[in-house]
Amino acid sequence: MEMFEAGEAKLLINPKAEPDKIGGAAETILNEEGFKAAKAEIMTWPGYARTPLVSLDEYARKLGVKAIYYKDESTRFGLDSFKALGGAYAVCRLLLNKIKEATGEQATTPDLLSGKYKNIIEKITVCSATDGNHGRSVAWGAQMFGAQCVIYIHAGVSEGRKKAIEKYGAKVIRCPGNYDDSVHDCANDAQKNGWFVISDTSYPGYMDVPCDVMHGYTVMVDEALDQIPQTPTHTFVQGGVGGLAAAVSTRICCRMHKNRPLFTVVEPKNADCLYASIKNDEYTVIHGDLETIMAGLSCGEPSLLALDILKEYAVGFMTIPDTLIPVMMRDLANKKCANTAVVSGESGVSGLAGLVTACETPEFRKALKLDENSVILLFSSEGATDPEMYQEIVGKSAAQVACD
Repeated sequence: MEMFEAGEAKLLINPKAEPDKIGGAAETILNEEGFKAAKAEIMTWPGYARTPLVSLDEYARKLGVKAIYYKDESTRFGLDSFKALGGAYAVCRLLLNKIKEATGEQATTPDLLSGKYKNIIEKITVCSATDGNHGRSVAWGAQMFGAQCVIYIHAGVSEGRKKAIEKYGAKVIRCPGNYDDSVHDCANDAQKNGWFVISDTSYPGYMDVPCDVMHGYTVMVDEALDQIPQTPTHTFVQGGVGGLAAAVSTRICCRMHKNRPLFTVVEPKNADCLYASIKNDEYTVIHGDLETIMAGLSCGEPSLLALDILKEYAVGFMTIPDTLIPVMMRDLANKKCANTAVVSGESGVSGLAGLVTACETPEFRKALKLDENSVILLFSSEGATDPEMYQEIVGKSAAQVACD
């Protein structure tokens, strides 16, 4: 097992990766049928629009690679995050299934939006634990389709993120402990109250909903592959529980087959459950407060489904320190990466921070086969989802950056 360290950053080369494999966990867990259903559904939602893919020309020159493309999710459905594609889609799927169970009828999204089944939907409560963005997506989906919603946040979630969730009509409950503690509190209360958990984390006995969430994410990946003008050789994607990374690797696998890019997962050094699971060759839970500026990645328990995919397809697993994040956010905002300013939040820049670290560390660069011919695809998973924190870090508001 190859492992490298540079300051506070680490790189692990996955010894069991099969980057050229066709089929396997990716195509059995997140299949083409599921992707097509998610795409067909989400494209009908009010406000759907393809988010931009930005070319980071200045950073490509600086890092000595051919091109860097950055999928900007800061405008997705007004929720400022790719998560809008996952949680809300899973809510929609759940409600359609519950209507069919109650009536035997195959309802449609227009039926939900019109209030045709209001008497059924308004009695349903969905719930979820969140670091912020997923909970906002679930709350938005519940509000849009007419269900009740309860969201659990842990002690480290900022007031700004809490208010952003409450904006969509959800009841927000703050729990002591870390993200994983809030997951357990949510699951326990759901069982007692007859609520339906909409989680992006899979565990034994709970697989279908996280699959729906990840299928929603694949819509973003498909957009990016349609937009990118050159064939990507590398992808760096944020970790967290692994749902985003698994969705990215799966959709790329299905679209590009054996010509797909070398895939690297990037995590905070204090919340590296995916890195640890690959290193230990077994499902590994990280305990403690999981404190990190990358709030959306503050997760100690991997998603089982995501881990099954990533251990087959991800070649690299990186951990990075928090100190890199403000620099990336400011560089994007101040046009040091490209000719246009990009609003990207603390978790959103993690993949870029991983790429920069890899390119500037000779051992990492060699191990990941980065050179002057490399074309990198990155995903800015969020914009200014905590506006106050964003302004504090960048020195100006997201609105000011967008106008620059």
